[in-house]
Amino acid sequence: MQEPIYVILRALSLFFLVWLSIRLIGKRNISRVIPFNFMSYIVLAIVATLMSLNLINVISGLIVWLTWLVLPIALDYLSLKSNVIHQLLNGKETVLIKHGKIMEENLLQLRMTGEDLLAELRSKSIFNLTDVEFAVMETNGEINAYLKSDKKPVTAHDLGQKVAPQAEPQTVIMDGNILDEPLFSLGLNQAWLKVELEKMGVALENVFLAQVDSSGDLSLDLFDDAVEVPQPKVKELLYANLQKIQADLASFSLQTDDKNAKGMYIRDSQKLENLLDKLRPYLLN
Repeated sequence: MQEPIYVILRALSLFFLVWLSIRLIGKRNISRVIPFNFMSYIVLAIVATLMSLNLINVISGLIVWLTWLVLPIALDYLSLKSNVIHQLLNGKETVLIKHGKIMEENLLQLRMTGEDLLAELRSKSIFNLTDVEFAVMETNGEINAYLKSDKKPVTAHDLGQKVAPQAEPQTVIMDGNILDEPLFSLGLNQAWLKVELEKMGVALENVFLAQVDSSGDLSLDLFDDAVEVPQPKVKELLYANLQKIQADLASFSLQTDDKNAKGMYIRDSQKLENLLDKLRPYLLN
């Protein structure tokens, strides 16, 4: 009876040791792990398995473990100090397309076919090879492409327009449960959220996920996809109300015979019109 308990405890200890080792080696996406670190993960996993099954001596296993744990960490630090070591560990990027021309020799060196290249470009939403000015394979195997100037999407900067800065939306409902911390970070509370849901005619129990953006717009995804949810229009409504006030001030200036009042209405109407011009990129984009 003691042997199974001993095996379970040993397996649990090794589990936490593996977890700690992976955290020490570094937090990376598995697709971005360099080959040497990936090999280190495999060796650590094999050693942990052998130790948990008591197929190797614990002391010997720990020595091997520490060797394969310390070595990648040390090499990572050395690669930060030396470009030569960095290139030995990570390799160098390879140019695949230059000035719109495919570098066939480099494709052959990487053992890639033309179809492989096209498939990678399609994964980047690039379906026409002639749109690409430059493409490079990074050291982690990912291909990045730079489009020709006349093929790049037009941005607000290109048009000389100002746009409002966008902050990260906060998820305030997940799986039908209200999340207080994101609400508090926005200066809101459950009472505000429930009022907004009532305005939309949606019950909390029917909300799968809800997010609030930096403008205070609440977006919902419901369990019942057949129910149409009204789109948030907080910024548009604010702009429309300001427009109405500006129009009212202009109208008052025409209706009054008092010169002082007329001048005041005209000045305030012009100030509000100037304010609307400044707010337009932030409230209507």
